[in-house]
Amino acid sequence: RHLMTHTSGLPDMLPNNIELRQAHAPLAEFYRQMFELDLDFAPGTHLQYQSCGTAMLAVIVERLSGMSLPDFLHTELFVPLGMKDTALGVRDLPQERIAHVNVGDDMRGADWGWNTPYWWNLGVPWGGMFSTVSDMARCCQMFLNGGELEGVRILSPATVAAMTRDQTSAMPLLPPEERHRQAWGLGWRQMPTLAWAYGGNLLTPGSYGHGGATGTVVWVDPVQEVVCVLFTNEPAVKSERLLGQVSNLVMAAVG
Repeated sequence: RHLMTHTSGLPDMLPNNIELRQAHAPLAEFYRQMFELDLDFAPGTHLQYQSCGTAMLAVIVERLSGMSLPDFLHTELFVPLGMKDTALGVRDLPQERIAHVNVGDDMRGADWGWNTPYWWNLGVPWGGMFSTVSDMARCCQMFLNGGELEGVRILSPATVAAMTRDQTSAMPLLPPEERHRQAWGLGWRQMPTLAWAYGGNLLTPGSYGHGGATGTVVWVDPVQEVVCVLFTNEPAVKSERLLGQVSNLVMAAVG
């Protein structure tokens, strides 16, 4: 639960994340070094976004299932949902269809950045998935439907309810100011929130979503029965406000 609510105490990234990418390190080396990290704080005492926690969850899934995470997601999620253009790591997807990110000077021309075969094939569980708007809409619709799509059940209604409800506001050791600024379900961010502008400020309480570093966002409003998927190729630090404005336009049109 702490891993899925960003309250585990793990940092977001390894301190030498860039150096590992520059050296074209395999994913196993990222994992190995994450296992040796000291916690930034005791679990449950602070809320801090942590990609390292997502990596730990990936290893847990692999060990319990006996499958690689890309294979597990392909078999258990993407194929049953009809997500034909989605994969963790580029795998068999046509590379000519990959939208290049408008990277800054730090990545432009580098052989380790978002627009390189190294990154495309690395398949990091904290930001290495490739998909389309229509595929992601199918995934979001499955959550809106309580875990099923077109007669195929992926998750139980109880699992969906646990993933999409506020799991952090009742954590007794979290500082009140952190609980007030943002709340998390299991993997899903609760929306709207003071700490996250991607979803705008018109979503119904109980909505949930997530954003991506390359300028993407998905959200689900279960009261209005709306799912929204927005993809850009502008990094989130530049596109967050725009994504929030578009999200508000969507809600204004249907509300």
